[in-house]
Amino acid sequence: MGNILEHINSPADLKSLSIEELEQLCEELRQYIIRCCAERPGHIGSSLGAIEIAVALHKVYDTPEDKIVWDVGHQAYAHKILTGRREAFMHNRELGGLSGFPKMSESPYDSFGVGHASTSISAALGLAVADAKMGSEAKHIAVLGDGALTGGLAFEGLNNAGGLKADILVILNDNQISIDQSTGGLHNTLIKITTGRRYNKLKDNVWSALGATKLRRGIQKMVKNIKRAFIKTSEVNSFFDSLGFRYFGPIDGNDVEHLVKYLTRLKAIKGPKLLHVITTKGAGYKPAEDNPTVWHAPGHYDPTTGETIKQDDKRARYQDVFGVTVTRLATDDKRIVGITPAMLSGSGLSIMNDAMPDRVFDVGIAEGHAVTFSAGLAAGGMLPFCCIYSSFMQRAYDNAIHDVALQNLKVIFCLDRAGLVGEDGATHHGVFDMAAFRPVPNLAIASPRNELELANLLYSATCDDYPATIIRYPRGRGIGAPWKDEAFSKIPLGKAELLHCDSNATVAVLSIGPVADKCRQAIEQANAQGVGVIHYDMRFLKPLDTAALEDVLSKVDAIITVEDGCKEGGLHGAVAEYVAGRKPACRVESLGVPDEFISQGTREQLFDYCGYNTADIFKAIMSIYKK
Repeated sequence: MGNILEHINSPADLKSLSIEELEQLCEELRQYIIRCCAERPGHIGSSLGAIEIAVALHKVYDTPEDKIVWDVGHQAYAHKILTGRREAFMHNRELGGLSGFPKMSESPYDSFGVGHASTSISAALGLAVADAKMGSEAKHIAVLGDGALTGGLAFEGLNNAGGLKADILVILNDNQISIDQSTGGLHNTLIKITTGRRYNKLKDNVWSALGATKLRRGIQKMVKNIKRAFIKTSEVNSFFDSLGFRYFGPIDGNDVEHLVKYLTRLKAIKGPKLLHVITTKGAGYKPAEDNPTVWHAPGHYDPTTGETIKQDDKRARYQDVFGVTVTRLATDDKRIVGITPAMLSGSGLSIMNDAMPDRVFDVGIAEGHAVTFSAGLAAGGMLPFCCIYSSFMQRAYDNAIHDVALQNLKVIFCLDRAGLVGEDGATHHGVFDMAAFRPVPNLAIASPRNELELANLLYSATCDDYPATIIRYPRGRGIGAPWKDEAFSKIPLGKAELLHCDSNATVAVLSIGPVADKCRQAIEQANAQGVGVIHYDMRFLKPLDTAALEDVLSKVDAIITVEDGCKEGGLHGAVAEYVAGRKPACRVESLGVPDEFISQGTREQLFDYCGYNTADIFKAIMSIYKK
């Protein structure tokens, strides 16, 4: 048959392919994704598991007129390759290349952009209603995977779609894992169903009856009664029935022949439908099948052997500093518990979970619930460390205000992946947290400049004089500061640290977080040019160290703020507001993320783009000095 993939330039090229050819195409897609991701790391496990789903959908449906919404975007690599982006996929997640997630501006086949989970049903419902209003008979499919059904928004979408009797299909891609193993009551029930002998014995007969009839009301009733009477699936079947959805499955989601057959039948059925498919994360690639957590996003690896290529870097990752430190704190303080929304290993909380599993709670992809659950724990006398990626914390903004801050409950929020995260791009950059939470009362906001500072802030936040506290830290590794065997040292709440002060200073640099090291390097270059600088690590955005600001205002007439976050409303906003009321003539310039959504690239490339790398800081210092 030759190479089929090289002749697929759009989904139209799939229409004439036989089942045998589709099976070969799936294998070629699998090998292509494995090769590409070995050189340009991405989310490989989820996309390998969803290859047959993507091929079958584009075979059966008339995309882009029929609309597929992928949830989460980790699953969509095969979809991208099939929709005219085969060659471009070789630059997936690179600066100027493809986004790692569906993106409306990238292709008409990406009917809705997605990076966070549990959004697909709501979006597909909106598209379906809009098309119906426009007189279109287009079909709408939401592909819900990687544990996204644990998110509350998915249930809100199901409830509304069922109530509206919308003609949409939800494909529940059940691979029993998000990044770590999926959790929760519904997950456990799905496991019970998919391993039930009686159900699997009968399901083929049920599907045969479905395909052999014209789906008249009597046959529909018979099939439903058979399911209810003989199959121990009543818990899930009744659940989806109660939401207005007809439940079909489960079927093998890595069998393209079955998928094509069943999707063709479902295409003719009107109304809300849910097809439950069972897939293997990393399907067809043994290393990914054997260790799906590692192979969610493995980094560089040898595509032949599957051996991951480890970085020769002894610096600690911030997530590991967090994990080791919170475990150490919890050993001495029995009130401490850890909470995360499906980011057990990604956040480093797996370290505490290994040591004391009864005090760690992975609540699934449910950030709002994680925050309010933490608030309840705090109200009950516990000391919760709630660890959430910064961009995911956006989904729990109201919970943090209404359930934590308003009630003055002490929750310690550990926001991993703060600032520019790199190749995951706009959906995952954690750049809005400081600006978003700065106006909220009863919250402290801090960002450590290195590994030791993170450990000490985590310790300090447990002290009685600290309120609910947000501690933000970036993706990746620290600067190599010793931390692991150091005794804890309390950092006074709201206290900045003077790192550098020249007697001939003409400008002050105020930084927050690990960008302090870039500032240090820039200041050394400025000193070499004879330019004096004052440098404060502000450490706290809130409460702001006004004594440090008064010291600066007494010595210089120009300030540069540097932050790994949006310039509007963050450190720059806080400093500029203070200075305007004390010394209006003082010039305040800002280096940080501009007022735009930043795409993907390496972190250093994005620092360059946004203008706060070491060279940019040095240039800003020299520009003020020359003026």
